[in-house]
Amino acid sequence: MNRAPLQRSIEAQDGTLVQRYEHNPILTARNWKYPVNTVFNPGATLLENGDTLLFCRVEDCRGHSHLTAARSKDGVTDWDVDSQPTMLPDIEHFPEELWGIEDPRITFAPELSKYVIAYTAYSRGGPGVSLALTEDFREFDRIGMVMSPENKDAALLPRKIRGKWALIHRPVGWLGAHMWVSFSSDLRTWGEHKLMLEARLGAWWDANKIGLCSPPLETPRGWLTIYHGVRHTASGAIYRLGLALFDLEAPEICLLRGDSWFFGPQEDYERFGDVNNVVFPCGNVIRPDGDTVYIYYGGADACVALATGSIQSMLGWLDANGEPPHAV
Repeated sequence: MNRAPLQRSIEAQDGTLVQRYEHNPILTARNWKYPVNTVFNPGATLLENGDTLLFCRVEDCRGHSHLTAARSKDGVTDWDVDSQPTMLPDIEHFPEELWGIEDPRITFAPELSKYVIAYTAYSRGGPGVSLALTEDFREFDRIGMVMSPENKDAALLPRKIRGKWALIHRPVGWLGAHMWVSFSSDLRTWGEHKLMLEARLGAWWDANKIGLCSPPLETPRGWLTIYHGVRHTASGAIYRLGLALFDLEAPEICLLRGDSWFFGPQEDYERFGDVNNVVFPCGNVIRPDGDTVYIYYGGADACVALATGSIQSMLGWLDANGEPPHAV
């Protein structure tokens, strides 16, 4: 294996590939207008008026989660948080939401003229993938659970692939937790399940358990994807971020995968919280220049933070530090 890119990998780990916002965290429980325990793992999107919307996972003092919207003109400051929960579990009609709804990923689908939210519904049988559609983040048309437990870390691609919608998700089996993609004509019935990316084996930073972070970014070269890997240590798990690139018309084909992680918990708000040593983005927004990306992530399951990066720089980092998948 070619080890020449090692120095660039180390530089990325030190934070040069993406930059933390100097006034992180940008949202905490103190910003909420009603009592909550923690706020983290927000989905993100740009609204028609140019505002940024974060759809935050909010955990109450029972340990159950719901989703609340926060809006900002610049995507950084002056967040206007809804005064009440925006989307609560609907246990009467969707009993799979019994123990809360979590970790939304938002995709705007031009063909539908709607936002599609993929989120985790925490059922009696464990976490599964549910979908809901909205035009305004006020009213929601729930489809319900489309991937049964245990499954999470899901996002819809914004356009059809080979005539069908494509949903990335992360089922858990006795051989580990890997990223898959499935296809549907109606967003309700899913099939043609294909393995996208496997967790590695052994001492790798992303061994045994990986999953999608924010929705993939469509570039001329492929779907640029941030994924998380979990490293289990004697003092607990560490959640770090890696990069991979997938074929535009066959997203089950991985073109490049970085060997090293490029972003991990470093600051106190990432290292200490309800779950220590976690950086976990569920949303990103491409800025008007078409290259700058704002990455919104949960820090230690206790706050919302922001990092900024460049799509071209991330692709360049993959060129230098990645290679096609090989035996793991």
